[in-house]
Amino acid sequence: MNLSYRWVIVGAGALMTCVAIGAMFSLAIFLEPMTTDTHWSRAGISSAMTLNFLIMGVGGFMWGAATDRFGARIVVLIGAVLLGLALVLASRTQSLLAFQLTYGVLVGLAASAFFAPMIATTTAWFDTNRSLAVSLVSAGMGVAPMTISPFAGWLISAYDWRMAMFLIGVMAWVLLVPAALLVRQPPAPAADEAGADLAAEGAGMSVGQALRSPQFLVLGITFFACCVAHSGPIFHMVSYAMVCGIAPMAAVSIYSVEGLAGLGGRLLFGLSADRLGVKPVLIAGLLIQALVIPAYLMVSRLGEFYGLAIIFGAAYGGVMPLYAVLAREYFGPRIIGTVFGAATMLSSIGMAFGPLAGGFVFDTFASYSWLFVGSAIVGLGAVAVAIAFPPLPRAAELKLA
Repeated sequence: MNLSYRWVIVGAGALMTCVAIGAMFSLAIFLEPMTTDTHWSRAGISSAMTLNFLIMGVGGFMWGAATDRFGARIVVLIGAVLLGLALVLASRTQSLLAFQLTYGVLVGLAASAFFAPMIATTTAWFDTNRSLAVSLVSAGMGVAPMTISPFAGWLISAYDWRMAMFLIGVMAWVLLVPAALLVRQPPAPAADEAGADLAAEGAGMSVGQALRSPQFLVLGITFFACCVAHSGPIFHMVSYAMVCGIAPMAAVSIYSVEGLAGLGGRLLFGLSADRLGVKPVLIAGLLIQALVIPAYLMVSRLGEFYGLAIIFGAAYGGVMPLYAVLAREYFGPRIIGTVFGAATMLSSIGMAFGPLAGGFVFDTFASYSWLFVGSAIVGLGAVAVAIAFPPLPRAAELKLA
């Protein structure tokens, strides 16, 4: 198969992550009309998002393992069918519990079927420009708030929330099923490439050995701490800006600037990692993230928020795809789906922790100051752990072992 097809894999992966993550995060757009129509509590509806993160963690590990065994195509195809079905069913629910089960559990399970499998498949297709390719696939997540969420808002204004959610489910089928059918297994590596992969896999390391290895422990802890550090500030940024006196619509625009900057950060960090190496670029990004978080405590004007949003968004958006590249270099293609799925599970737990911690801090102290201070400390901890990444195994060393 022509290696130029690998860019088709990148395009399909970016589309799938955009639609899946966008559909899940559009719950914020549905919150107000759903509350008005059903009289369900905001906390009850919002809890579906907490379930999404938790289920995505477990689902990412499960789908990653399935990718290693059956290939990515069948996994993302199942995810595409399940996502559309979950949204259609959620649009018809008549009780809060039914909505939480369909949207919180089924949507989360379906959405997790795309990121880890497509990232793992993309790393196997690329020997050069691997960091850039992975960054482009993950860029779909950054595009989601600027595409699916506005589309959901337009549908709600034109119809109602039930019809809007139903149509997004149908759209998921229309876009994702054909995209899933484009996914192919990568060509078999040449002899020298196979030797390099063997070196990366630790000469046949099993999944159990990989998950207990120092490499995975450092990878997983860094990924978890990174997500804990930025998830709270991201989720509470709009509220914090309003507390600082920024108008509501202007405060929302800060979040949009962060998302747009994240796209640029993915490209910048991906290109830099291909040239300079993944580890130093990851450490630099984590350090920038840790330093910019407390800087929010020193700003109060919209322009200052925008400036920090550009740096913060580029940093956290840029580092996220690099964990997959490190996992591929440490463990090779054979078990990358399972290993990266396990790392994604830890990151999802971290993402779920931040918003909860931020709400607790504000309810306790009537201020977000300790959220940003605590997040910065955790961010510096992520930097310290990342510095401890073991060196990559080399083929010559493994032959002597």
